[in-house]
Amino acid sequence: MAGPLEGVKILDLTSVVMGPFATQILAELGAEVTKVESLKGDNMRDVGPMANPHMGHLHLHLNRGKKGVAVDLKHPSGIEVIKKLIKRSDVLIYNVRPQAMARLGLSYEEVSALNSKIIYLGAYGYSEKGPRAGKAAYDDLIQGGTGVPWLVSKGGKETPRYVPLNFADRVTGLHAVYAVTSALYQREKSGRGQSIEIPMFETISHFVLGDHMAGLSFNPPIGPSGYERLKHRRVYETKNGFICALVYNEAQWTRFWSAMNQPEMMKDPKFISHPARAENIGEIYDLLSEIIKKDTTDHWLMFFESVDVPVARMNAVDDLMSDEHLRETGFFIDEEHPTEGSLYATKTPSNWSHSTPDRVTPAPTLGQHTREVLRELSYDEAEIDALMQSHAVSDGSF
Repeated sequence: MAGPLEGVKILDLTSVVMGPFATQILAELGAEVTKVESLKGDNMRDVGPMANPHMGHLHLHLNRGKKGVAVDLKHPSGIEVIKKLIKRSDVLIYNVRPQAMARLGLSYEEVSALNSKIIYLGAYGYSEKGPRAGKAAYDDLIQGGTGVPWLVSKGGKETPRYVPLNFADRVTGLHAVYAVTSALYQREKSGRGQSIEIPMFETISHFVLGDHMAGLSFNPPIGPSGYERLKHRRVYETKNGFICALVYNEAQWTRFWSAMNQPEMMKDPKFISHPARAENIGEIYDLLSEIIKKDTTDHWLMFFESVDVPVARMNAVDDLMSDEHLRETGFFIDEEHPTEGSLYATKTPSNWSHSTPDRVTPAPTLGQHTREVLRELSYDEAEIDALMQSHAVSDGSF
């Protein structure tokens, strides 16, 4: 069955991670996404393990379900191709700085003149309304600028470190997805397109401060920043490994101490109420750490299950590939790529009762669909050959 976004046409002018992650989700939900790359291709093609040149694993996972075309945006004939794509598209997404779009003749004013109903979404570093407008930004810089490495260091690490994920890119990409779908719904009511800005710095600041503004929420402040439990939480070391457990509410702590034959601990001033536990959370987690070190991982898995306290093994990334829950839910897809052979991919994690998205096609090779898309735009074969010869476009053959 077609997905909920069947019939929506998206022009994807994004690269690297943030934008492609957003458009890949939209493709998985049924949108027709046309990914435009330079004649050399997206940089992510050359990152990580690959069976063949320019087909790295990140590209394979970020661009499934898309048609791939290669266009030189600085070539006059290449820009004409883009303008024809704009006229037929519902959404245009880009993640370069707005100034670069304006230099290409693709500002919102110019694009909306071609298609007044288009949703024009820019996802980039900083809002155009502030003093950092137009500054370059990457995941590393945004993590650092929003306090993420600082927070990691407060959890017991001496040196601030980035979260080892494209965290800022992917969170911002998710915001782009909901903005697109909301704008499409609004257009159904108003008949109008619009321009949308999704700045990384503001997006991740919103994310971080939602948890950690704390005492700074009040004017004047009534305490420091920081949600203390999040700063102190930890993976617990056992006698032979590690375990993840969360003894959190009154009932869970009562059952825990009763099973430990120490029910009197609930009368200790540090445990007597939720506010008391919150105030002393670092000391409490230190105590729990010392207790858990005394026995094995399997012991604590059974123990916490028996007292109805949430618990889980600590997996390595490799462990996810054989995780019985993910396997049972059909999370992994066996995919046959026309050039890369047998691959593992992941399906969209959402489940739908009616408009279940179809399986999407594998990520394209560079320029794989250039000729196909040009034909859809009513170029004839002679015109397509001329565009190829002028290097305005490419099908990956040069």
